Amino acid sequence: MNWALALAVAALAAPYGIEALRRPMDATARKGADGSLAHLRQGVTHYRWDGPENGPVAVCIHGLTTPRYTYDGLIPHLADMGFRVLSYDLYGRGFSDRPFGRQDADFFCRQPEELLRDQEIDGSVTLIGNSMGSAISTAFAARHPDRVRQVVLLVPAGMGHELGMVAKIAQRVPGIGDWLIQALYPRTLRKGSAAERDTPGTVPGIADRQVAELRYRGLLRSVTASLRGMLSPTQDAEHRAVHAAGVPVIAVWGARDSVIPITCKGRLESANPDAEQVVIDDAGHGLVYTHTQDLVERITPVLKKG
Repeated sequence: MNWALALAVAALAAPYGIEALRRPMDATARKGADGSLAHLRQGVTHYRWDGPENGPVAVCIHGLTTPRYTYDGLIPHLADMGFRVLSYDLYGRGFSDRPFGRQDADFFCRQPEELLRDQEIDGSVTLIGNSMGSAISTAFAARHPDRVRQVVLLVPAGMGHELGMVAKIAQRVPGIGDWLIQALYPRTLRKGSAAERDTPGTVPGIADRQVAELRYRGLLRSVTASLRGMLSPTQDAEHRAVHAAGVPVIAVWGARDSVIPITCKGRLESANPDAEQVVIDDAGHGLVYTHTQDLVERITPVLKKG
């Protein structure tokens, strides 16, 4: 009986032991960073500028697990349009710090607020959010409509999602949910990345790069914190506020998206009837890098008009 109990305790502790053995995000890990570092109040933020220095600023905000490089295929097109593009790693991802605590709208909005201040950008910007980054963009625009020229929401979170049973339990049940993310989410991430490995795209090796994020401590904890914070509430009120402020919005959906289904489109339309909505028929959740050219063709007229 004692052996059985010991084995059970060891099995329960194993995911946390593996997490403790993962590499810290520190100066050594950041030697491979392809941008710059800003020391903000909540921690170090990794960011990169692209495009002409005198262009209007576009800020790219990525999703739950894939860092700023998810935009590497889109950024050259934005630069060709004349945008000065700022992309950055959310806290808990990429080369940015992994602070503890709740990761809700307050937490995530402070990062671009402080980063724009650090970079001395005081004019209005275009926000381009992908998945959870769309929810962050919407929250930021609702709070600072005077700072936002226009918003582009790619496969937008905040209107509902299908992240699977593990994510649902993690959102609702502390303790057990934390353990499930530590124990099972790495397999989910690897499986999802493997399914996309042979899919043509504009970000070389993105599937392997996504899996490589698991080498670093804090990603899984950040996923849990975001599920309970940023991705827990719906954003009907925020979208109504953006609509009331008159901020132009374009939302792009993937007809084959199983993570944020196309059925969420109607909910956004109800909250913001003026939002322009586009559907890419054969695209899934990764459309920003799998259907970059289709995306560019759809959003270019709106961006130029804005």
